[in-house]
Amino acid sequence: MNNKLKIGVIGAGSISDLHFASYVKEEQAELFAVCDLNRERAEGKAAKYNIPHIYTDYRELLANPEIDAVSICTWNNTHAELSIAALRAGKHVLVEKPLCKTVEEALQIGQAVQETGKTLQVGFVRRYDTNAQLAKHFIDNGQLGSIYYAKASCLRRLGNPGGWFSDVERSGGGPLIDIGVHVIDVCWYLMGRPKPVSVSGNTYRQLGNRANIKNLNFYKAADYDAEHNTVEDLANALIRFENGASLMIDVSFTLHAKKDEISVKLYGDKGGVELEPELTFVTEVLDTITNVSPQTNNKSIEINSAFQNEISHFVSCVLSGETPISPVEDGINMMKILCGIYESAAKGQEIRL
Repeated sequence: MNNKLKIGVIGAGSISDLHFASYVKEEQAELFAVCDLNRERAEGKAAKYNIPHIYTDYRELLANPEIDAVSICTWNNTHAELSIAALRAGKHVLVEKPLCKTVEEALQIGQAVQETGKTLQVGFVRRYDTNAQLAKHFIDNGQLGSIYYAKASCLRRLGNPGGWFSDVERSGGGPLIDIGVHVIDVCWYLMGRPKPVSVSGNTYRQLGNRANIKNLNFYKAADYDAEHNTVEDLANALIRFENGASLMIDVSFTLHAKKDEISVKLYGDKGGVELEPELTFVTEVLDTITNVSPQTNNKSIEINSAFQNEISHFVSCVLSGETPISPVEDGINMMKILCGIYESAAKGQEIRL
């Protein structure tokens, strides 16, 4: 690869702007191509970010020998097909979370990574936030001892984006696979990525997308359609790990709650950490339980810098050949967890992974 890494972005929806804006700031990367089924949308991104090549067929983009790597920012049900095709075309891949829709697809992607030797990084962006990395630094240096329990919530009162997010065929699920994946992953990552052995979960479809609600604004997908909703409103789960640790989560698109809630907490035998809603360490000093608030730029995740860190890491790994901190193996394990929770909810019983 000569000079800058030439990047193609497949999918020009809302999440792609965080990729585009981050690549623009990378000295060792160059936005070279954009692909979207909607040519007008692709042309808009190309004009905004000064991208020379525009495609509406991803196969044509992948056939361009000048492109070194791609960001995949499409519907979840296309992640496997696109990732495998890109790898086999000799491209390195950054694929948005979740890795795909099923465990079978995840294993196929893993096989393609192994066979091609190309870099694949899963877009678990919360790992790349500076506060998450600070917490990891404390944990890795023994400040919290052994992490044996974590709990996380991401609850929206009114937050079903509609469109493909609410279409189970394209998304693979609702809040669990869309926003739950983030909080599950950052907890699992900070716990040291212990092997998951079982899950017990519940999903509920009680409220629908609540398109009738007035006086409260919420994000709507580009293809929002209030008539179509085939995903859960709420999911909760208990995840058990081989080392005896456990993780409890609950996530919702819509819920009769007083306010939206984001909470990420981990507990060790020497101390604990709350990553959300505000970074705080809890420890013992002279036989006194003490809350420690580190002086940092942001008390919660700063999404733009987290994406910048993620993109920078991807570019660095492609150029150096190093393995990303969110490799395909982690994407596979996450699909086992997510699919296990959906299976547990459907069967009404604990599922061994």
